[in-house]
Amino acid sequence: MNKYVRPLVENVSEATVACLVTMVQGNVLAIGVEHLIIASQTGLTAGTAATIAVLWAKPHRRGFIALLLGALTAVVDYLVHPGMFGTVLTEAVVTGVGAAALSYGVSWFIEVLRRAR
Repeated sequence: MNKYVRPLVENVSEATVACLVTMVQGNVLAIGVEHLIIASQTGLTAGTAATIAVLWAKPHRRGFIALLLGALTAVVDYLVHPGMFGTVLTEAVVTGVGAAALSYGVSWFIEVLRRAR
């Protein structure tokens, strides 16, 4: 079960955090309930879709998984709510890049911790 739950939690949280931080443009003091709800919708949808795709395709490369999560997060973010800054697509793209960077960074850090044991 851990084999399925851990990637789901990781992907959902990375997509949610990326959406939340981008939505408030880095000002974490501006986070409100509405922001949390929207970010949760984006994170749950994109994270679940990415997890299903990763479990189905079984890729083991950190970069591919990060790009997949980033792309799905950008698409879902665009569909869930309108952009708060820039053009219609700007926020969605920034959110996707943030999710991809978080995914890559977290998986790299987890690998470093595993090797240190």
